[in-house]
Amino acid sequence: MKQRCWTGDDADPLMLAYHDEEWGVPLRGDRDLFAKLVLDGFQAGLSWRVILHKRASFLEAFDGFDPEGMARYDRKKIARILKDPGIVRNRQKVAAAVTNARAFLAFQEREGRFGRFLWSFVGGMPKQNRRRSLRDLPARTRESDAMSDALMERGFRFVGPTICYAFMQAVGMVNDHLVTCFRHAEVERLSRSAR
Repeated sequence: MKQRCWTGDDADPLMLAYHDEEWGVPLRGDRDLFAKLVLDGFQAGLSWRVILHKRASFLEAFDGFDPEGMARYDRKKIARILKDPGIVRNRQKVAAAVTNARAFLAFQEREGRFGRFLWSFVGGMPKQNRRRSLRDLPARTRESDAMSDALMERGFRFVGPTICYAFMQAVGMVNDHLVTCFRHAEVERLSRSAR
């Protein structure tokens, strides 16, 4: 039986698949990182399980997280999104997603590659942590604090240090699979091959 860090044998199949196939795998594409950052913003105050189960609806409601399209959303489009029972219908989070699309496009125009910027907070390479217990996982780090500050300075919202650290874990900037988890070594190998 495979040992996992944060799912049990009777766990939700979507959560198992997410843990086993996605969480911690290095992600570098600008648009992929933008989409993940938006989803993590919706997670604020909620569990990832809630967001994961609504991910397909989020993708549909936000046009596949296409930043160019999202940046053009007007009040009518936002009102339609807020009526969608398949997503988290929080007015501030929906407005932040639109604001973040505009901030993302402005960033690309002024500064270039979003992925390079985000990965700079870990020196461009995934940090390989060796945590033995879920109690050892921090809610935030110096790097997530710096990322949060830098994103907020550039007009992004719902990007606090805790959201940024969850994002860093999810996109493989840090390998926070426990050393006892079968994915720790696999993600470490993926990280080396992504260099």
